[in-house]
Amino acid sequence: MADTTFGPKGWTPERLGPQAGKTYLITGANAGAGFQAARILLSKGARIVMLNRSAERSTAAIAKLKQDFGAGAEVSFVRMDLSDLASVRAAATELLNTVPRIDALICNAAIAQVPTRKLTVDGFESQLGTNHYGHFLLCGMLFDRIEDSKGRIVVVASLGYKMGLRTIRFDDMNWDKGYSANPAYSQSKLAQMMFAYELQDRVKSAGKHVDIHVCHPGSSATSLISTSGGLMTRVTWWLMTKTPLVQSAEQGAYPEVMCATETGLEQRALYGPTGRMGFTGPVGKAPLEPYAHDKPVMVRLWERSEQDTGFNWNL
Repeated sequence: MADTTFGPKGWTPERLGPQAGKTYLITGANAGAGFQAARILLSKGARIVMLNRSAERSTAAIAKLKQDFGAGAEVSFVRMDLSDLASVRAAATELLNTVPRIDALICNAAIAQVPTRKLTVDGFESQLGTNHYGHFLLCGMLFDRIEDSKGRIVVVASLGYKMGLRTIRFDDMNWDKGYSANPAYSQSKLAQMMFAYELQDRVKSAGKHVDIHVCHPGSSATSLISTSGGLMTRVTWWLMTKTPLVQSAEQGAYPEVMCATETGLEQRALYGPTGRMGFTGPVGKAPLEPYAHDKPVMVRLWERSEQDTGFNWNL
């Protein structure tokens, strides 16, 4: 059932009030849904800090945004490679020194369907290391600053969390055996969701004031698959983008902007398109599979993530 809580077209940026004085951090914001989220928030007067791997593409993205919104548009970037924990630590330290207020951290960046097994510099399977561990560390280091403004953490998940084993493969998280692109991607996105839901529980019991929301972009015409997927995946995806099953990158940004700004959202929920198979349609509350918040698995993943990243959350 399509969710029309926010009107017949679902949530759209028309609901957004002025954002002057607010600061949003977005990972992977130089293209795709992250770039479109930056555009939407900038158009309402927010300050945007992009966290991107490529300085060259970030500079080009900022030039385009300043062209659209004027030289005074408050948009900047900090170089950060999510697949490298040292890079994440350095970026977080720089942000703490230069960004006095964080209203929301939008964990948007991801790699997907990596065709052959690769390890990050820290020795983790590339999708798990980039999508989950990088964000886990970043959120941990910035948490107190986010809490200072009673801000939010938005985790951009994927319906791909339903594709794999539907749990975490603790005995072989790096896929030393039987690597396959989709199940490994699925595990990385499920890990991100479990991190978010476990963080909700920990924030609540610690009496802290940070809202954590989970969303998915649906099926959006972004560069995600075309940059990290294998040839067949890329061709299939290109064909799909020519059908009504794929929406624009701008529409793909709506759920993350909604989760960063809208009041009254539920915590233990998944927000995104609610139309055809969850690919497109009105943005609202989407169905959420119960295994995505299986408590014993979430706790075990949290402990393992602290151990693997070497970062202990002070909650």
